[in-house]
Amino acid sequence: MVLKKFFKTAIFLLLTFIMPLNALAYSEYIIAGGDNIGIELNASGVLVVGTYDINNYSPAKESGIMIGDIITHINNKRIYSIEQLVSNIGNSDSVNLTYERNSKEYDTKLTLIKDSDNVYKTGLYVKDSITGVGTLTFIDPNTNLFGALGHEIVEKATGKILEIKDGTIYDSTVTSITRSSKGSPGEKNARYDKSSVQGTISENTIHGIFGEYTDSINNDSLYKVGTIDNIKLGKAYIRTVLNGSEIKEYEINITKISDKNTIKNITFDITDSELLETTGGVVQGMSGSPIIQGEYIIGAVTHVVVDNPTKGYGILITNMLEEAEN
Repeated sequence: MVLKKFFKTAIFLLLTFIMPLNALAYSEYIIAGGDNIGIELNASGVLVVGTYDINNYSPAKESGIMIGDIITHINNKRIYSIEQLVSNIGNSDSVNLTYERNSKEYDTKLTLIKDSDNVYKTGLYVKDSITGVGTLTFIDPNTNLFGALGHEIVEKATGKILEIKDGTIYDSTVTSITRSSKGSPGEKNARYDKSSVQGTISENTIHGIFGEYTDSINNDSLYKVGTIDNIKLGKAYIRTVLNGSEIKEYEINITKISDKNTIKNITFDITDSELLETTGGVVQGMSGSPIIQGEYIIGAVTHVVVDNPTKGYGILITNMLEEAEN
């Protein structure tokens, strides 16, 4: 009887020590962003974004390679960049390729063709990185994890989320705004400084881009993390940059709160006259702008309603924080 009681106590203590490992690790208070950032993502291989014929012959078609495939090996050597692709092909008239499609790996032989200038051609248009601008959403001061955008980065030619090896965020300055109008979302026009690194990117997911913030951290903009139960219909604010690097807050009106398991959790109208006059509504590059309500950071701007750019959608901040931990 005593032995049984001991085992029950031991099991209880074991569970007590194990359970915190599954608990969420993000902080109760995080830093609200709003900063404009430059973004550079490096693909997990060389991405095929197009094909072309050489002397009426298609190397891509014959090899079975399609737009959206990621070339990972040339003659069994791992590659990540176009430079590595070119150097490993050399002057060969054929190479063995390994590529990924829909998370599955395939092998094939690619025959190269000489063009009219006696230069070997692959028949493939490729890229190994994507650059752009967006908005920093948060920094967790206790872990130095950051989140931005609130949605995935998609490669335009393939329409697919970019599988990444790594990436970087940089200081960025907004130079002008192309205003949104009905049916035509505008955008922030910005430049970024590659010499001024803010952090490294490790994830590109449907909930945003995430990584480690490596620049100095200012704790002036600490807000309590708000759950879906803390959000109320009505007035809130977004933090974003419309000129230079100045972060300002602009009023919005939350009109709908949706299920936590969707990607468009918050529906809102822009009500701030200055923001409407400057941008016409939500513009590209505003994705990731943190949404503040009272003492809470509750989410981030993610999408514009194309037919009415004064309306937009946001993601819950808790969804971003949970993704950042994975």
